[in-house]
Amino acid sequence: MSKKQTSSKQAANINIDISSNGCSNARTMSRKSGKSQGTSHEGQVPKYNNISIIGDGAMATVMALLLCEKNISVRIWGYDREQLSEFAQHRENTKFLPGYKLPQTLVFEPDDERIMAGADLIVSAVPCQFVRRVFKRLKDYVPEGVPIVSTAKGIENDTLLRPTQILADLLAEKLKTAVLSGPTIADELARQLPATACAAAADEQLAKDIQCTFNCSWLRVYTNTDVIGVELAAACKNTIAIAAGIIDGTGAGDNAKAALLCRGLAEITRLGLASGARPQTFAGLTGLGDLVTTCISPKGRNRSFGERIGKGQTVEAAKQATESVIEGIATCKSVIALAERYNVEMPITQAVYEILFEDKPVRTAIADLMTRRLKAE
Repeated sequence: MSKKQTSSKQAANINIDISSNGCSNARTMSRKSGKSQGTSHEGQVPKYNNISIIGDGAMATVMALLLCEKNISVRIWGYDREQLSEFAQHRENTKFLPGYKLPQTLVFEPDDERIMAGADLIVSAVPCQFVRRVFKRLKDYVPEGVPIVSTAKGIENDTLLRPTQILADLLAEKLKTAVLSGPTIADELARQLPATACAAAADEQLAKDIQCTFNCSWLRVYTNTDVIGVELAAACKNTIAIAAGIIDGTGAGDNAKAALLCRGLAEITRLGLASGARPQTFAGLTGLGDLVTTCISPKGRNRSFGERIGKGQTVEAAKQATESVIEGIATCKSVIALAERYNVEMPITQAVYEILFEDKPVRTAIADLMTRRLKAE
């Protein structure tokens, strides 16, 4: 079949056949980067060759691009069939990651059953508060024994479960799950700028399999077995990032922001240790690393949301300014509830909660933090 015929077939039908060669055309993936930068390390062979990605946001799209670059067959599922069809037709995620051309061999699959058929790895790339809803819909089609790697960063409201716990709750306690997390701004990954991440799983071999599957010349992946610490750090840092944005919006300065990051990491670590995590996790990529990126990047949704509040916008107006889910808002409620459960002091998170949900003025919240009882560091 000619390239022209293949293109016509794809435009006519969103359910594109998976190429036996995976997504080898993805070396032209980014019209911003303009060139391929290589994909593999010597001796590393991806464990998984047929991967289904659940979710069609920015991170889901970036993961698809990366995997396609490694000649892995990739399918993306989204809850909105029409939106998925638009992405397929334009070969671009025009809503969540505009400006990057998607390879012709990337499959957009809206059918609940077909997205799971033949998959040897599932990537859960939907926001934390939607994980339960999405996988409750899909659970009858999830293949038995196929691992799920989560990229979500949050804690479910009411249940206070982490993303992998939600999956286990829905699909069975012995479900094989892993986490892929770290300082990974989607736009920078799409441009193939150097980045790092961590593959975490209780099963060390599973973590290594995820590592080999996602590692490439521009994304270096490490392993970790502290799933609790990795997921808690990923969730909590989003609320601290909102606070960092508020600092930026008010013009409080770099000294204040440095103090915020330092003390923010301290309270995240306290909650993590009380929850059974390991202390070294919070000094690593998924702790300090992700916190720094989220708090300084102009692309960070949570930081940008906080900045709009710091400049005087209402919480609702600041939310409406972006198409993407701002995980730190809902997560803030859950973190406060966890802090109460474990009797952990989290003053910065508490201040953000009061601004978001109790209409506390920003200046008052900052003043209250600065005038707290003096103590040793």
